[in-house]
Amino acid sequence: MKKIEVVAAILKHGNEILCAQRAESKLEYISKKFEFPGGKIEAGESKKEALKRELEEELNINPNINDLYLTVVHQYPDFELTMHSFLCDVDTKEITLNEHISSQWLKRTELLGLDWAAADVPIVDKLMQNG
Repeated sequence: MKKIEVVAAILKHGNEILCAQRAESKLEYISKKFEFPGGKIEAGESKKEALKRELEEELNINPNINDLYLTVVHQYPDFELTMHSFLCDVDTKEITLNEHISSQWLKRTELLGLDWAAADVPIVDKLMQNG
């Protein structure tokens, strides 16, 4: 089974969190699902370096990356995903969607209204508990 290690950003502006919708995919279980933006860690990168690079590539932003929030290990049908999520603060809600098809800034209480990728659900649950 293929194993993939990624980083994800819980981007906060005031009391809202950025929710990004994935593009259509041949993998039905992640196609058009909402997620916390981020991506794969490249060789030689720290987790925070990878997250900084991914956020610049995907959203054209450079947030303040705080401490590790939650690491999730999730078994998808085709691969095992280890996702390290970090709380991040941004000064503006202005982003450029370079890979996602849509985004929403939502309050914690509104997060459950979206169709999340399965690996992101434990992060949403923790955010709801710590609201």
